Amino acid sequence: MSASLVSLALRMGDNSLILAQQNSKWCGHAPTLEEDIALANIALDLIGHARLWFGFVDEIERPRDGQTEGKRRKEDQLAFHRDASEFRNAYLVEQKNGDYGRTVMRQYLFDIWHEARIADLCNSSNKAVTEIAQKSKNEVEYHVRRSRNLVLRLGAGSDESIKRMQDALEYLWPSFGSLFEDAEMDAELEDNAVASKPSSFSDLVLNKIKEDISTTDLTIPQSMYFHKGAVHGIHSENLGHILSDMQFLQRAYPGFEW
Repeated sequence: MSASLVSLALRMGDNSLILAQQNSKWCGHAPTLEEDIALANIALDLIGHARLWFGFVDEIERPRDGQTEGKRRKEDQLAFHRDASEFRNAYLVEQKNGDYGRTVMRQYLFDIWHEARIADLCNSSNKAVTEIAQKSKNEVEYHVRRSRNLVLRLGAGSDESIKRMQDALEYLWPSFGSLFEDAEMDAELEDNAVASKPSSFSDLVLNKIKEDISTTDLTIPQSMYFHKGAVHGIHSENLGHILSDMQFLQRAYPGFEW
């Protein structure tokens, strides 16, 4: 069961960490000061979520009485000392920022999924999982309200904003489905009422998105082809570029602390 819990925590933590890194790149570059501050705060929220999940991994792997240190990994090790093939984040969060429309759409797609996932984990049979989900819940709900509002406004705005948001939706759509990919250990998590399988959220999340998009001038892509393999460590080359920036200091000066 421990391995299954680690798998769940890494997927949740990696999604938040990588998206936070992507959003942080807008600091000082967003189209308005308000958006600059908002994205920076969302990035900080997501880093906080990642720390909670990585701390849970550390707790699971912490040696008990009579055990040796083993393969225990602390927060910084999980964030800065794993290669791309060891990350379990979905394809969506590692996609390039593109223009601001793409960043907004990526955040929206992630937020709608994240809200459904966190709601499920709030009812987990595992106390630690429930506590982490409940701590994240309010922030996740705020993220949804903000990104949904932007998508609805931009998706029903000028010809230019509609085009950019439609382009973003079509670009991100094949990566979006990666959030619903099941791993081998998800059956055990579901059998023990720890967490539902990611695939079980597909209809719920897609229906929410369709309902939102129906109020705009945007069109949901018809294709249901989605990239797969991220839960097994297969990623786009962009994750390597993200990690080269994010991990540089710890790779160059292992164990460095402020």
